[in-house]
Amino acid sequence: MLTVYGIANCDTIKKTKKWLELNNHDFRFHDYKKLGCDATLAAKLVETFPIDLLINKRGTTWRKLPEEEQRNLNAESALALIQRESSIIKRPILHSGDRWLIGYDEDAFASLNNR
Repeated sequence: MLTVYGIANCDTIKKTKKWLELNNHDFRFHDYKKLGCDATLAAKLVETFPIDLLINKRGTTWRKLPEEEQRNLNAESALALIQRESSIIKRPILHSGDRWLIGYDEDAFASLNNR
């Protein structure tokens, strides 16, 4: 089953869900605001994606972080950060089988198995 990770009120998530629905992809939605980003999911994300790709540095959550925390970002601190501030995770993240995708990319979406 395809899983879409994100935040319900995010425009990119809305666009992703709409694209998946229009292209007949079944999926479940994991809303970070309701379900969080637990230690297991956070570890998988940090293991799967480069930190600079995983952390959304263009959003207000990043800009509100203390400068020292921004400067000292590494895998260990990112692990704690994304559990504490799930809004800082780049969206969308899609997971299907052994494939993980990050960011809005219709060509990549189309390559996912529709189960």
